[in-house]
Amino acid sequence: MKNTLQKQKAYFDSNITKSYEFRILQLKKLKSAILKFEPQITQTLYKDLHKSSFEAYSSEIGFVLSTITMIEKHLRKWMHVRKVRTPIYELFTKSYVMFEPLGNILIIGPYNYPFQLVIEPLIGAIASGNTAIIKPSEYTVETEKVLVEMIQTTFDPEYISIFTGDHTVTGEVLKLKFDHIFFTGSHHVGQIVYEAASKHLTPVTLELGGKSPAIVDETANIKVAARRILFGKFINAGQSCIAPDYIYVHESVHDEFISELKQTLIDRYSDHQSFGRIVNNRHFQRLNNLIDVNKVVYGNEKNEENLFISPTIVDQVTWNDPIMKEEIFGPLLPILVYKDLDEVIQMIKDKEKPLALYLFTSHKEVEKKIFSHISFGGGAINDTMMHFSNPNLPFGGVGHSGMGIYHGKYSFEIFSNQKSYVKKGTRFDPPLTYPPYSKAKVSLIKRVLK
Repeated sequence: MKNTLQKQKAYFDSNITKSYEFRILQLKKLKSAILKFEPQITQTLYKDLHKSSFEAYSSEIGFVLSTITMIEKHLRKWMHVRKVRTPIYELFTKSYVMFEPLGNILIIGPYNYPFQLVIEPLIGAIASGNTAIIKPSEYTVETEKVLVEMIQTTFDPEYISIFTGDHTVTGEVLKLKFDHIFFTGSHHVGQIVYEAASKHLTPVTLELGGKSPAIVDETANIKVAARRILFGKFINAGQSCIAPDYIYVHESVHDEFISELKQTLIDRYSDHQSFGRIVNNRHFQRLNNLIDVNKVVYGNEKNEENLFISPTIVDQVTWNDPIMKEEIFGPLLPILVYKDLDEVIQMIKDKEKPLALYLFTSHKEVEKKIFSHISFGGGAINDTMMHFSNPNLPFGGVGHSGMGIYHGKYSFEIFSNQKSYVKKGTRFDPPLTYPPYSKAKVSLIKRVLK
């Protein structure tokens, strides 16, 4: 690993990665490789997580292809040196911002979207002119194998390289000095990454997670709310960092909402063959231990051998229940009932800041109140998860749910150094800024700088 990083540093120092032509060529090579390996990627995502071909394409393969297409259209413009305004007191001076690549990037991926969540940041690293080392999740073994083959047959290792293995490999690679580390995963591992990066003062992007709430008030369209919340919750069998983790529903519409949830599950989620699976037995057992069977109102069908847990609704939950003590990251949806919205706001504010928040209402004042009073990474009104799919929106957490933003232009920026500089003419050089500093000069500077 150390040898590979040294070669990447030398490759970056050669300046070959910095030109627009090089970056575009590498993006096209990556797109061609994804299209070539698309059948294998689809198969391995099914083997690892039982993802349907629709989910595999929409949330992983097609997602990153769309990002590459978008960046190809805009990269030249993004790379231009940007002229900015100069204060009037800096006479005969022009000011600029140049986006330069950071250097050598480390990307550590998770298991829930094992293809998309390493390729998406890689696209940003390439577009910004960097080299990269990838460490995919060892939990999704089959996808890991395809990633290795795709990367190794597409790129020279001194430009893009990939390492595999368990947490000990991750620990070793974190000992090396990178110019940026991009990590997606759990809070626990995020803390380890952050601590390791601090030893080299390496900047990090941490995409973590948390308990993301959905709020359904008494004015919401209950049928639409049920359908969209269940979509956001049960895609990838609930193993999404921005899935609604729990629902606060107003007491006046609680019974109607539960009824609509059940009917939607019957209509749309009865085919368990197309439903995702839990990544491994450890997480299966963890989820199983979160279920209070006395509060289950729908679902809770399980098959440990196949790592299957059906979409499960748990009602009348409180914050004292085990299911509310940690991020669920599975197909379990707890329901809490509220009467006073202010109490809901305060309860959410008392917890760690969530990665996402979803509000279902037809009341604009409620929208304003929730979005101005509660801090969270991103979210939606009358929908779930769709903010993630818009490349024009920044995506990232806040506080406990992460740091740093990416997607689209924001990925280009996070892997770049915004280098600022000025250019001043030499034909005229007024003596105002040079010593000696008379009272007249002090008086003048006070009038200018205020």
